[in-house]
Amino acid sequence: MNTASDGSGPSILAALGSGLPMLLIQFVLVLALLVAGIFIYMAITPFRERELVSNGNAAAATVLGGALVALAIPLAALLATTGALLDILVWGVVAVLLQLLTVAIVLHLSRGMRMMIEAGQVAGAIPLVAAQLSIGLLNAAAMVPA
Repeated sequence: MNTASDGSGPSILAALGSGLPMLLIQFVLVLALLVAGIFIYMAITPFRERELVSNGNAAAATVLGGALVALAIPLAALLATTGALLDILVWGVVAVLLQLLTVAIVLHLSRGMRMMIEAGQVAGAIPLVAAQLSIGLLNAAAMVPA
């Protein structure tokens, strides 16, 4: 959020007063999309990440952490490139759906990955995290206006 000011105390406070409420609304919207996305992610994956992570499964923690970062990347790009709440909402939902689709495709193509992750083998988690991060970065770049 870029609010111009002349650098004086009163103008800085005025800019803060007009910009802060919108910043907070945008942040809460993106945070809600991130939380919804990660909960939907945990619901559609074939393994129970929370249970596996609480039992010390490093592969599940890697996948869950990768999913969180991969969801956050395009949402952060939205915050950097648009101020319209409807744009953030619509494109944020698209970003979350693309990440969920990525996970579904990778897990479908790599049938043994589930067993490797459930067994705590980080080698099974790395390709999934790499795919998630790659799609997140490409998605974010596609959302940046030319």
